[in-house]
Amino acid sequence: MNRLTRYIFRQCAGATLFVTLGLTSASWLIQSLKLVDLVVNRGVGIGLFVELAVLSLPQMLALTLPIGCFVGVLFSYNKMVSDSELVVMRACGLSQNGLARPALILGGLGVAAMLTMSVYFLPASKNAFKDLEFQIHNQIASVLLQEGTFNTVSDTLTIYVRARDTAGRLEGLLIQDSRDKSKPITLTAEQGLIVQVDNTPRVLMINGTRQAWDADKQQQEVLTFDRYSLDLNQFRDAPGARMLQAEERFIPDLFFPTDADNDPVLRAHLLVEGNNRFLGPLYCMTFILVALAALLTGELNRRGQTKRVLVAFAIVAGLEAMSISFTNLANRNPAVIPLMYLNVLLPAAIGLGLVLYSHRILRRRAPSGSASEAAA
Repeated sequence: MNRLTRYIFRQCAGATLFVTLGLTSASWLIQSLKLVDLVVNRGVGIGLFVELAVLSLPQMLALTLPIGCFVGVLFSYNKMVSDSELVVMRACGLSQNGLARPALILGGLGVAAMLTMSVYFLPASKNAFKDLEFQIHNQIASVLLQEGTFNTVSDTLTIYVRARDTAGRLEGLLIQDSRDKSKPITLTAEQGLIVQVDNTPRVLMINGTRQAWDADKQQQEVLTFDRYSLDLNQFRDAPGARMLQAEERFIPDLFFPTDADNDPVLRAHLLVEGNNRFLGPLYCMTFILVALAALLTGELNRRGQTKRVLVAFAIVAGLEAMSISFTNLANRNPAVIPLMYLNVLLPAAIGLGLVLYSHRILRRRAPSGSASEAAA
């Protein structure tokens, strides 16, 4: 890259980085607020909360990077037009291709970065995020037993805790076990503790009684114990495994699903997700070409390009809306998938054609002396 190309590239890259970080931070903050529920209601530690928040970053970047590239290029070129920098560069002999080259290089880097995320980091982080979320929601040991209330752990288990100290020790335990409707069991204990034994959550109760009503004998059975252990895995309502979502699968699994994925609806969703993994990165280049076509075609007016900027924003918003619409339609009918490619490739081709050739056509048609007027 020559000096002018490096200068324009630095301007675009700096603005893109700033916008992308800003959008990602805002999206990350919103996502993190949703995760606060895990800390408040399920007793998740700060370390696990931070891990979940970090794992959500690739998904945020996949959404914000194309927009960041578009806004960064649009802002940088519009600023250089307003400051007459592009007019001076053209007067110094920099061609239309030379003006567009820094933004296209930035678009290529954006495509490469997003493709890397789509191929590996996005499914890997999504899978790790869902695994942790599944573990938190379905591992009873992580449930925060609130003091002074009846905590419904499952349909057949209710736990009451009078007090709980900072070390996790429980006082005044009352447990209602109704798995056997004909013989419900009530457990009471002075103290207790939730422990892990071979990755199995258990409630260890100290100094208590076990009471069971025998409907056949019509009598109450009472057992006094010093220590009693209750396996909480017996009360789990959730399955021990979960099906991977399309967003968690790598590209070979999306295009070549296993025999277990025999549901036609699921297979269609996997196929659409696989195509989106390749289409998503291309939007970086498409949006940049839209920005270049808006600002590098026609006259360079230093008084501002407000109308062109608004048109560029409207086009990008329309492309985003059509992308979502085509994706939803393709999930129901895979025949719509070619429209998904058309939505990203056709604007890119038109934008590239306008950037490379419209200036030459206008220069041929322009009467003598118009060049000075255009520069003004």
